Amino acid sequence: MDSLICSAKGCRSQAVWQLLWNNPKLHTPDRRKIWLACDDHRVSLSEFLSVRGFLRSIRPVGETDPIDAPDRLER
Repeated sequence: MDSLICSAKGCRSQAVWQLLWNNPKLHTPDRRKIWLACDDHRVSLSEFLSVRGFLRSIRPVGETDPIDAPDRLER
């Protein structure tokens, strides 16, 4: 499996967190998109999504929830 890279602009570090989010103006309530984050960018990416009301949850990379169908999870 290829290494997962942090979604922060210009960052090439390995991702260890997945930030699950959706934009309620565009997405159905059960839809989740994913940004990946390294330890250094977890807070800044989370804050960016939180102030907009988009952040739904944060999980370690590799952790899944049974309700998260693969077709609804996007990077």
